[in-house]
Amino acid sequence: MATHWTLGGDASDPHRLAAFWAQALGYLPEEGYDDPDGASIVDPVGRGPAISFLRVPEVKTTKNRVHIDIRVAGEPPWDPAERERLVKAKVAELVAAGATEIRTQRYDDQFGHVVMLDPEGNEFCVA
Repeated sequence: MATHWTLGGDASDPHRLAAFWAQALGYLPEEGYDDPDGASIVDPVGRGPAISFLRVPEVKTTKNRVHIDIRVAGEPPWDPAERERLVKAKVAELVAAGATEIRTQRYDDQFGHVVMLDPEGNEFCVA
C-alpha cells in the first residue's frame, strides 16, 4: 500500500496560493485546517496528495526545483488538436485566476506544453 503524503510549499500569502492551486487542480480547502500562516488543500475524492503552504518571510529568488504539472489532456493516445484545445482552455482559466503564461513548448513542430508561473512566481506546466 502506498504511503499518504503531502506536498509542502513556502509562500508569501499561503491562503492566496492555496486558493489558486485549489482552482487549478479541482481541490478543496482542508477541513479543520485553520492557520493564519498556513493553508492546506485536498483532493475531494482522496486520491491525490494534500498540498500545504506555509508563510515564510523571504521571497522566491531562484527557479523552483519541484513543481506541479497539470495534465488536462489525460493519458495518450490523444487527438493532437483536441489536446491542444484542452490545454489552451486551461491556460486561459489559470491566467484569469492570476497565473502568467511564459511560453509554449513545441517538440518536432508539435504542440508540447505551456510553461506558466503561479501568482507567486513558481514555475509549472500545463500539458
